[in-house]
Amino acid sequence: MRAAVMEGLARPLVVRELRAADPGPHEVVVRLSASGVCHTDLHVLQGGLPIPVPAVLGHEGAGVVERTGTAVQRVRTGDRVITSAAGACGTCFFCVRNEPQSCEQITTLVSTPRFVGDDAMLQGFAGLGTFAETMTVHESSVIPVRTDLPAEQLALVGCGVVTGVGAVVNTAKVEPGMTVAVIGCGGVGQSAIQAAVLSGAACVVAIDPVELKRSAARRAGASVALEPGDSLTDEVMSRTDGRGVDVAIEAVGSAATITAAWQITRRGGTVVVVGAADPADVVSLGAADIILSRKMLKGSIFAGGDAQKLIPLIVRLTEAGRFDLESMVSKTIGLDDIDKAFEDMQLGRVTRSVIAYA
Repeated sequence: MRAAVMEGLARPLVVRELRAADPGPHEVVVRLSASGVCHTDLHVLQGGLPIPVPAVLGHEGAGVVERTGTAVQRVRTGDRVITSAAGACGTCFFCVRNEPQSCEQITTLVSTPRFVGDDAMLQGFAGLGTFAETMTVHESSVIPVRTDLPAEQLALVGCGVVTGVGAVVNTAKVEPGMTVAVIGCGGVGQSAIQAAVLSGAACVVAIDPVELKRSAARRAGASVALEPGDSLTDEVMSRTDGRGVDVAIEAVGSAATITAAWQITRRGGTVVVVGAADPADVVSLGAADIILSRKMLKGSIFAGGDAQKLIPLIVRLTEAGRFDLESMVSKTIGLDDIDKAFEDMQLGRVTRSVIAYA
């Protein structure tokens, strides 16, 4: 089968012939139907998240289970599945406390090489590798869904969508009547906007420098869409009776936007950071401000909770017409167009490009 392989930092991906490894007892082989091209993949390619190379990138996928290991219980051959970058063991300190996103076994689950090359085994990013026609993964990395929704839409749920929704419902716990700001209106940000609207937010402020994304945010339900800049804090304050928003979701991943989120949040409010930041980036906050403002600063990763529960919920909401996945698919491409997809992402031309496999 064909796979787009990362052979070095900031280099074009190379489409090569690989083989998915035979499944171990708790592993499954999935034939991919579609894969989203997420900004986190670009972050890896640029060196922001180190991974041994060569490696197969991609972590937003939808497909069908082809084979299962002898001890697999979660899925069966023939099941439609959505991939999840939040695989968890289910038994460690964090998992039994309903915090699977912090699973102690996550490093082992995501770092096991499961692609077979001519002379070596290759790792798939996040324990997946959806830039491949077929992949072998741990059973906790796939979630079965019974739906007729297109694979191109389902593929986005496993990372960008569930991350944005989880930041709102699991981490921030947005309640009816709250005011919410979302900084960064790509796939994660648009998902957060929709989740905030579904949660009953009275006002949702979308913030992004790209007009295409601001327009998409308005269609997703944002009350107002603003450009970032020196006047941002004043504009947000003018819409919140001078207090600031109850919740700010930062979906960019930079010290500047995290600081901006802090500044536009009211006293006692909550700032949730979901953007994939450079590990060297440092956020500076005033020590007195932290005490006097009583604001909470939280990180949110994956679903901000149990993806096994949240992903099927998002699918049901989409089937009911309450959540819009279709609008997030800006362009459908082939595997050979993967580098063009990264270019479109960097230039703000798309919300998501999605690879469709034959």
